[in-house]
Amino acid sequence: MVLGYHVILGAYGFWLPNDPRGSWSDFVRCWELRKFGPAKVARTRQSQAGKEHDHKLRLRAKQSLRYPPVTWTGVQARAIARGFAAYFAKSGVVVWACSIMPEHVHLVVARHRYSVEQIINLAKAAATKQVTRERVHPLAEFGGDSGDLPPRMWSRGHWRVFLNSEAALRTAIDYVTQNPIKEGKRRQEWSFVARFD
Repeated sequence: MVLGYHVILGAYGFWLPNDPRGSWSDFVRCWELRKFGPAKVARTRQSQAGKEHDHKLRLRAKQSLRYPPVTWTGVQARAIARGFAAYFAKSGVVVWACSIMPEHVHLVVARHRYSVEQIINLAKAAATKQVTRERVHPLAEFGGDSGDLPPRMWSRGHWRVFLNSEAALRTAIDYVTQNPIKEGKRRQEWSFVARFD
């Protein structure tokens, strides 16, 4: 039985569908990216972030995007967290771990009456709304003079693992909690994160 989920949400441009290490996509929608090859579907649930690949090719592909890849600042991460907090409080979704990194977000959430896809979509929307409200949207300059909303700051889709045991939950929580520390950053503590007992 599924007890929870480990979810990774990427910033726009973080992990492209034709990343040489594989991705969760099976199609390259962006015409400019197609010249860098077809989608490379990941065949494993294990992280491929450390896998050897052609860094220069990956960076050239990112440079061909319509907008620059998003890298969140600390101020933007705090706004994302405020949006998450509002959504999780309203929905009753229990979050056991969260790390908001410069180019992606890790969450460990409990199973809920909403599907994991609904949780992800609503959390992304709440975070975007808060970032826009606080006027710190990373792509605000591309919104247009007529007051158009800026482009989305999230990548399409998400990566998730179904957690069906207490041991799997504890492993995921530990991984997410340690993620900033591994990158030389401070441990993150967010008000909406509940203790897992």
